[in-house]
Amino acid sequence: MKLPKEDVELFYKLYHSLLAYVNRKFDIVKGINSPGDFRECPIEEIDKVRDKLYNHPELIDSFVAENPLNFSSEELEIISSWKNFVRGRFLIFRYLKKYTIFLDPDDPPKAYGVLALISTFEELVGPHLPVMVEATLLPFKNKIVYDSILIPYCVTFGSGIRRSFNDAYQEAKSRFGIITSLPFSPEQEKVEQSDADKLRFYLRSRRNREMYREEIGALIDRNPDLLTLYHQEMGKVHARTYGKRLREIGLRKGWFAILKGIIIASGTTKDEVEKILQRLVPPEEQKFVYIFQLRQK
Repeated sequence: MKLPKEDVELFYKLYHSLLAYVNRKFDIVKGINSPGDFRECPIEEIDKVRDKLYNHPELIDSFVAENPLNFSSEELEIISSWKNFVRGRFLIFRYLKKYTIFLDPDDPPKAYGVLALISTFEELVGPHLPVMVEATLLPFKNKIVYDSILIPYCVTFGSGIRRSFNDAYQEAKSRFGIITSLPFSPEQEKVEQSDADKLRFYLRSRRNREMYREEIGALIDRNPDLLTLYHQEMGKVHARTYGKRLREIGLRKGWFAILKGIIIASGTTKDEVEKILQRLVPPEEQKFVYIFQLRQK
């Protein structure tokens, strides 16, 4: 979840050099004349220089053209890539082994896989997610990092909005995958999905099923073979509801079969239920049946 130490040192060397260049040009913060000065500089002062840089990204081209510190071509290439920064509000949404997910839930939602620098994001914002932050994402050696400053917002989220964030995350993964390099172009980077994958996404939640009702119908009309997948996925949805109701009336175990939203058979074993289905359900309908086991919680 973090850059290697040597890459962190390289990042700060290049980034602070760029900020020092911007500060010298505009005399934004007094007493900041070299990259090293930024190591002891308050975040509030650094932020003033950052704002100037991101509001005038052409300064990156000027720095690369002048190359005042005689950086190598590889180092200049990294700095030049920072013109592709992404700045805004994100949800630090999930800690994964390879990176942390920064979620932009706005339409269309996008999920960025971001690496930390010196401290992990969990050390910076805590274990309880999601956390809304203001941040700037930068490309670095075919990865995405942040520019070392996070501004968290003291906002709590209810269960409803948390579910909407999860839906946005699932949609982002479905449409674009996890974005792990910049620049990113939604039109160029769309993940090629099979119709089956699309249907699974559309059926994932009630919100999706309502939002993509027409798309679900169009997919099945175009590919009738997906009707089996539709009934199996919807069977899972109904099984969760029935499972809860069955436990509420005192049942703790058993096997049940659902067809088109209705329980049509039950038994103490799966084999028993399957034998009932063979006698009860027409052969052409049997592939639509979803069988689930009620387990004691």
